[in-house]
Amino acid sequence: MMSGSEGHIAEFYRGRHILVTGATGFMGKVLVEKLLRSCPQLDRIYLLMRPKKGQDVSKRLDELINAPIFDWLKQHHPEQLKKLTTVCGDITKPVLGLSEQHQRMLQAEVSIVFHSAATVKFDEALRQSVAMNLQGTKTLTQLCLNFPKLEAFVHVSTAYCNCDRQEVHEVIYAPPADPEKIIQCVEALDQDILDSMTEKIIKNRPNTYTFTKALAEHVLLKQSAHLPIAIIRPSIVTASWKEPLPGWVDNLNGPTGLLAGAGKGLLRTILCHRNKVADLIPVDMAINLMITVAWHLATIRPNRLLIYNCTSGSSNPIYWRDLEKWGHQFLVTHPFSNVLWYPGGSFKSNWLINKMCVYAFHLTPALIMDTISLLTGQKPVMLRIQDKVQKAVTCLEFFTTHEWQFMNDNMTQLLTDMHPDDRNEFDFNVSALNWESYIESYVLGTRQYILKDDMKSMNSAKKHLRRMYWVHRFSQLLILALGWHVIRSGKLTTLGYNILSRILNFIPLSSLPRSK
Repeated sequence: MMSGSEGHIAEFYRGRHILVTGATGFMGKVLVEKLLRSCPQLDRIYLLMRPKKGQDVSKRLDELINAPIFDWLKQHHPEQLKKLTTVCGDITKPVLGLSEQHQRMLQAEVSIVFHSAATVKFDEALRQSVAMNLQGTKTLTQLCLNFPKLEAFVHVSTAYCNCDRQEVHEVIYAPPADPEKIIQCVEALDQDILDSMTEKIIKNRPNTYTFTKALAEHVLLKQSAHLPIAIIRPSIVTASWKEPLPGWVDNLNGPTGLLAGAGKGLLRTILCHRNKVADLIPVDMAINLMITVAWHLATIRPNRLLIYNCTSGSSNPIYWRDLEKWGHQFLVTHPFSNVLWYPGGSFKSNWLINKMCVYAFHLTPALIMDTISLLTGQKPVMLRIQDKVQKAVTCLEFFTTHEWQFMNDNMTQLLTDMHPDDRNEFDFNVSALNWESYIESYVLGTRQYILKDDMKSMNSAKKHLRRMYWVHRFSQLLILALGWHVIRSGKLTTLGYNILSRILNFIPLSSLPRSK
């Protein structure tokens, strides 16, 4: 029996025609699945998609519903999937690249819009980031002005669009620049010139993502005089808590990449202040809030822009030290297959020490392994892998070394205002989350859905981990022996001795993994 059929929210969606942008993204997939499963009487969901990598939109839809999160629907209610209709378009093009037929269809039918399409790459070029995150949002709102049935436009922003402030309330702050002037600037400048000026243009924002997301909010503020708009600002979106599958995740962004890299033994050091709050929000909580906000917006019909900081830090904080501790614990308890080295390492709060450890524990071993590969006629890959790892980690450093206080009063008040049945079906109560068990589920989800490790491989993975443990120990003893030999031979000055001792302190002495 499908869930959600008795609640007020599910009833609100009865007969609705919904437009979703970004349906193939992480949040978009969970949104589409949740709508079909918990609002079974909705009429149709239009998915704005563009052809990609030689695939037309029908093939991209097939790829979408082949994700594991749709397995339950395919098994129990396959008729729900027939309610998905692809609309060929492109968020970066005028009128979204829609045909006149599709424009008329959407104008005649759509009453709810969920806008989650965006480039979430922190190091995206400014031109692409402006085209998707800023200009795309502006174009979509202009199109929606011609939707006579529109009752709710829910936009996915980010809690970090105001990362220049330490305390962030659920309000629109002064923009970092004039959105229209930025659009004109991007259109006028040559790519090389624009790239060279990007750092100056975004000023005190750490990347083009947070910069363009902040500008997009100002476009929405202006349009809120004509459209029913709400903004959802999630913090760091992570694997699902409970649904559609515990621990489900489909990308290596954020903490997922840290878990995958550490679990494989590739990542042993990262610049991170462990005593700061890591504001994580499971993807299913963010999606439940989005669906609820659309209902709330259409029901109360406020004459103002609604903003919701979808965050956990002020209600139920988890700290980076917790992620470090529980992450290592469960990476050893539930090891990944064929790990390259025994999981270990730690967060470093000092930039110089972290850089030393990167050379000692990342780049030097990679160089040695690539040299061995060359000598044995194999293709060297480890330095290239480490280069990708370091670029990804560097993009995260701003967020792992700073802390914000996100006020989420609107989010908590909305939860209080919901009917108990709806509160159960569309749960975003962060206070109920047990972080330790969640991190365990997150590790298992990363193992299963990112690394494609079958659960049947767990015993062999544990045996391999024990072998890597002894290799790890032997290498530590070898380094200690070499260091002691150098000291005894008198070839090391007192300063050199102190440096060696400091480096050896950062070699993780992890406990022997226990068999279960």
